[in-house]
Amino acid sequence: MVVRNCKRSVSRFLVRSWEIYMGDGSYDRTLREFCIPDYILVSGSEGKSVSPVPACPVIVFINSKSGGQLGGELLVSYSTLLNKNQVFDLEKNAPDKVLQRLYATLETLKHNGDDFAAEIQNRLRIIVAGGDGTASWLLGVVSDLKLPHPPPIATVPLGTGNNLPFAFGWGKKNPTTDIQSVTSFLMNVKAAKEMKIDSWHIVMRMKAPKEGSCDPIAPLELPHAMHAFQRVSSTDKLNMDGYHTYRGGFWNYFSMGMDAQVSYAFHSQRKLHPEKFKNQLYNQSAYLKLGCSHGCFFSSRFQSSRNIGQLAKVKIMKKGHWEDLHIPRSIRSIVCLNLPSFSGGLNPWGKPNRKKSIYRDLTLPYVDDGLFEVVGFRDAWHGLVLLAPNGHGTRLAQTSRIRFEFHKGAADCTFMRIDGEPWKQPLPKDDDTVVVEISHHGQVSMLATQLCRSKSMYDPSSPSVDREEDDSTDEELEEDCEERRKFGAADTFKYPDGIHISQVS
Repeated sequence: MVVRNCKRSVSRFLVRSWEIYMGDGSYDRTLREFCIPDYILVSGSEGKSVSPVPACPVIVFINSKSGGQLGGELLVSYSTLLNKNQVFDLEKNAPDKVLQRLYATLETLKHNGDDFAAEIQNRLRIIVAGGDGTASWLLGVVSDLKLPHPPPIATVPLGTGNNLPFAFGWGKKNPTTDIQSVTSFLMNVKAAKEMKIDSWHIVMRMKAPKEGSCDPIAPLELPHAMHAFQRVSSTDKLNMDGYHTYRGGFWNYFSMGMDAQVSYAFHSQRKLHPEKFKNQLYNQSAYLKLGCSHGCFFSSRFQSSRNIGQLAKVKIMKKGHWEDLHIPRSIRSIVCLNLPSFSGGLNPWGKPNRKKSIYRDLTLPYVDDGLFEVVGFRDAWHGLVLLAPNGHGTRLAQTSRIRFEFHKGAADCTFMRIDGEPWKQPLPKDDDTVVVEISHHGQVSMLATQLCRSKSMYDPSSPSVDREEDDSTDEELEEDCEERRKFGAADTFKYPDGIHISQVS
């Protein structure tokens, strides 16, 4: 009852504010640039196209459970400012179904000669409000649906780390939810530029165990990512008799080791006590405390001290052939990074010295070059180096394809994380191997502001070399340039049945 009355009060406040902002109608005309008429959104509704065509029609997806109460407040604000039928609560609406229905309607209208609908499709943009897991979920849905004109995506930072929004200039702090702030965000969406980013496909395969299970274990049944590691069907070309095979994808990073272990502990605690995790500052504080309690600053005393070289044999693709990647014995966490934003907006790759880059045949970390950066960390103290100017992790490689092979005896389990969503992965108990392989899989479109930190290799404003160069010494060995190779395709990025949206970041 209290929550219902609160929502009514917020709604009345927003309506009064809306009447004030309307003024002479100029504000109304501005917001019409983002609105889509009901005849496109609601099946069977009567209505005709309006003139002129909105400059920036948007579809808004909001995880109402993200950001404490902020998700619910944003839902009210966007529904008040726009046509309520173009704003969707992800707790109640699966994005793949929404987009399939919308694009089916647009295609039918276009076939019947509706030029207005054709322009809506060409200009359409998506706004997604939630944590990194929610944003990646939407990217996966758009990637998997293979829409005729895939809309670019803007992200509202409602999570704890907010690495995806930060990488494209949307900030990393949870936003305010009043009408003026939401309208300002809409104007930024209209002004934003499109940027292509690489998508990465993951395949995990393990032999069906004689006893026990090797399935990925999520914290208290929390889905580690909506698009990540779903069991392939018996008819899938990747399926092999006698093996369990999973497939998935990511856009920001895949990590393994002590960072994923702390993330797993955080998600587990948040699942057990959701009432305690109501604001970003508390979440970040709790994250730091868990890092200390799990020994990330004193790794030699804890289980996380097991280094990556002990856990797995790592190979990268070099000129069409697999070659071993040397991992220094001190490395206890490894990150495959696509965007320059990790662990709350830090850049583990840094800015390599120009001469060193030429010598080691490295390139700048573009987000659309078909390569990802492989970075290692010794412990949390090493991670704190990222806070310093020119700080970076241990640069291990740049590649388009990598393989991790886990053998019996390395450990009972390890921890993995994709775009902010962690899970606990059991390792082999018999003589077989668990294999995780990452490879390139097309691109998706993001929306970027002028504060965007990501660089495109096709953008003339992107420098050929970084202006700031670090002169520090890396522990990594020399490696050659990696040859790009497109591999596989994630078959589905859908919200798994039986999983509640409140379990997603």
